[in-house]
Amino acid sequence: MEKNQIYEILIKKLPKEQVKIDEPMKGHTNFKIGGNADIFITAKKTEEILEVLKLAKENAIKLTILGNGSNVLVSDEGIRGIVLKISIPGIDIKKEKERAIIKVGAGEPLGKVSYSLLNEEIAGFEFASGIPGTMGGAIRMNAGAYGGEMKDCIKNVTYIDGNGNLQSLSNKECDFSYRHSIFFDKTWIIVNAELELAYGDKKEIKEKIDEYAKSRREKQPINFPSAGSTFKRGTDFITAKLIDDCNLKGYAVGDAEVSTLHAGFVINKGNATAKDVMAVIEHVKKTVLEKTGKQIELEIEILD
Repeated sequence: MEKNQIYEILIKKLPKEQVKIDEPMKGHTNFKIGGNADIFITAKKTEEILEVLKLAKENAIKLTILGNGSNVLVSDEGIRGIVLKISIPGIDIKKEKERAIIKVGAGEPLGKVSYSLLNEEIAGFEFASGIPGTMGGAIRMNAGAYGGEMKDCIKNVTYIDGNGNLQSLSNKECDFSYRHSIFFDKTWIIVNAELELAYGDKKEIKEKIDEYAKSRREKQPINFPSAGSTFKRGTDFITAKLIDDCNLKGYAVGDAEVSTLHAGFVINKGNATAKDVMAVIEHVKKTVLEKTGKQIELEIEILD
């Protein structure tokens, strides 16, 4: 099916302003890199996701799911088929005697969630306050920072399975591990999740959030577009240290560069292409392997 046909069908089923044709992906990723998506849809309701899934399945249209675009590199050629951005909102806090249960839409930014919890004196989510992702994406990759991970606070997750049915998994069933969950290997789409967290002192919660924000400003190149930490932590090594030890800080191809502030980040200094970024990544992986014997793995996802 041609993209113009897909577009015409979709604008009859969804709000027209939520459907774009030939949409530049650089406007939807933190890397500010990427060609056009044939069709780009922002889904704000579960029903909208189901409509798109039905159309894609019936017509064998390639479907790519996107959260906040914070952990991805989109190819210079863009993405064929449909890109479906999950933007389901909602933060519902239920305060019980010992713990708080918080239902969060998959499209809610983690920073917004953390400040909502701060205002209600709920602790345990401070680690996520500076992670530039949404709830759905963070669960999918078990995002973490400063000693905390999503697995530490998730009670259950509601998702749409491959047949378009709403299902739910408990924390244990999510099979969380380092930067991974059961959702990583499935085509399931997360729509919301319940967190279970303890209460805390508002001043102490705020101090933690501020401390983590200060650390990020000082140690990470947050003033340049990037997809966050480019490489995974090793089982017996700190990847950024290996890259630094190999004198790769500042190594660049075009406007893609290994950050001089933090060797674990590949940054876009202005007009980097996906090809530039991949050239830097491949050089770093090859050099580290040759000099240290260690195989380093990508934390970011490549979308094409």
